[in-house]
Amino acid sequence: MHHISSEDIGANPPVTTPDLAAATAVWARIGALSFGGPAAQIGLMHRIIVAEKRWLDETQFLNALSFCMLLPGPEAMQLATYVGWRLHGVIGGLIAGLLFVLPGALVILGLSLVYMLFGAVDIVGALFFGIKAAVIVIVMQALLRLAGKTLKRNAQWVMAGLGFLGIYLVNLPFPLIIAMAALAGFLQPQAAAAPPSSGTDLPSWRQTAERVGLWLAVWWLPLLAIDLVAGPTIFADISYFFSKLAIVTFGGAYAVLAYMAQDVVAHLGWLSPAEMMDGLGLAETTPGPLILVTEFVGFVTGFKAGGVWYGIAAAMVALWATFAPCFLWIFAGAPYLDWLTSQPRLRAALDHILAAVVGVIANLFLWFSLHVFFRDTLFLEAGPLRWLAPVVGSLDWRVLPIVVICGWMCFVNKASLFRILATAAGTGVVVTQLFTG
Repeated sequence: MHHISSEDIGANPPVTTPDLAAATAVWARIGALSFGGPAAQIGLMHRIIVAEKRWLDETQFLNALSFCMLLPGPEAMQLATYVGWRLHGVIGGLIAGLLFVLPGALVILGLSLVYMLFGAVDIVGALFFGIKAAVIVIVMQALLRLAGKTLKRNAQWVMAGLGFLGIYLVNLPFPLIIAMAALAGFLQPQAAAAPPSSGTDLPSWRQTAERVGLWLAVWWLPLLAIDLVAGPTIFADISYFFSKLAIVTFGGAYAVLAYMAQDVVAHLGWLSPAEMMDGLGLAETTPGPLILVTEFVGFVTGFKAGGVWYGIAAAMVALWATFAPCFLWIFAGAPYLDWLTSQPRLRAALDHILAAVVGVIANLFLWFSLHVFFRDTLFLEAGPLRWLAPVVGSLDWRVLPIVVICGWMCFVNKASLFRILATAAGTGVVVTQLFTG
């Protein structure tokens, strides 16, 4: 396969539209390779959709990314759904979104079953130890590409820096960072010129209302049926908890995970702290969005209530409540994206949002790197500032050679993503078997 470097791509590369079968095969590939959380997954989609396949140009991809970052729930899954919808309508969006989720969901279900029957899955940790190191390189590549394409003016660099510092040092809520960036762009004295119209007609208010009604029904009718029909209340409790989570959690996967972990452990008592950490570890080292940890939470909760079949049923309920709303947000809102980005002031606001998003992804990169390179981290404080720092003595030196090898394969050898991940996984198994660390 010929791999297209960033130098091969112009500012507006030719955009091609694949047939549905070809697109489905690519979405299956993305779903199977989407390791490492939202930053890595966005980088993976950028690499395949923009650089390799040229289904979207840079502007279209970044506009879609900014739109999905504004929505509650898993932004990477919603980005895949949007691209699928843009290429092939609702059926394309459903295929892209489901294939982004289902491979990881099947893996998490299997590992959750093994976890509850046999305890912590050490061999899985060994297998994916190297993948975590590879993810650092993949996220770095995504960050560099997005920064290079997004940060064109000094004001955007400043906004990216403020976005990073706001979330890393000041711990501002992500929606507040986005709102401040949008306001700064909107109030610019000279807004950017509007890009050419896409020629896409806006849906009528009636059409939008019908879409909202349809996907609200798809989301809620099965959950209400569960509440009315299912005897154990745990299924209804899970459905309502994760539906609420889908609405109120802005700010990407890590914001969702922080909110959920606190409620599931401290308030609801469904999982112990150790079980919650094991679930996060499984979700971080398997393909699919990090928010698949909701499936683990549902399975463990159901398993405790009634065994394996309760666990499987509860996992399915958690998955539905988590991901069904994503299709509502995309299919109702996506038709307006081109119109929004053609308005000069809104376009300027989106440019500033994208710059802030680069800063947020830089924070995710640092957060992930610290947790991979160091076994222990701590929070330091100085007045209103609070930031994550490594415990230097806990450096896991086994990560270093894997990162170097993957960095060479990615930036010098231009190896495929599959080869990088396979090499990292194999190397990770070797070092974890040879050394206890």
